[in-house]
Amino acid sequence: MLKLAKLLHSKGIHITFVNTEYNHRRLLRARGPNSLEVLSSFRFEAIPDGLPPSDADATQDIPTLCHAVMNYFLEPFKELVSRLINDPSPGSPPVTMIILDCVMPFTLDAAQQLGGIPLVWLWTASANGFLGYSQYGTLIDKGIVPFKGTIYITPLLRFY
Repeated sequence: MLKLAKLLHSKGIHITFVNTEYNHRRLLRARGPNSLEVLSSFRFEAIPDGLPPSDADATQDIPTLCHAVMNYFLEPFKELVSRLINDPSPGSPPVTMIILDCVMPFTLDAAQQLGGIPLVWLWTASANGFLGYSQYGTLIDKGIVPFKGTIYITPLLRFY
């Protein structure tokens, strides 16, 4: 997604790259504290993920993160987009589109609630990942998942 954002920016499109606060801190730690200030009209913003602090060098707990995405991310994201629409920084154009990773479905609700901002959904995982997700609904319908004795987490996507 960052490579796509840089490519679009190189063609003159104003970009606001949104990440979680946790991943934003990791990016700054990996690239340096001033590394995100080098591109004019390319802004980085962060929203809280609603999770307790965790090891800065470890991946967050994926089931907990999935739950947070589905239950916590909408409001902080809407607040950020509302701020960008209503109080843009000098020289910033209005928000005209949201490009998102499709594992962030809350953005659809946000775009609709904020007046129908157009969306482009991208699948950023591998083709094998897509194939697996595309069969998840069939596995549920056939009763193969959830496995007995496991916690069931609602899938983010269901393909028909």
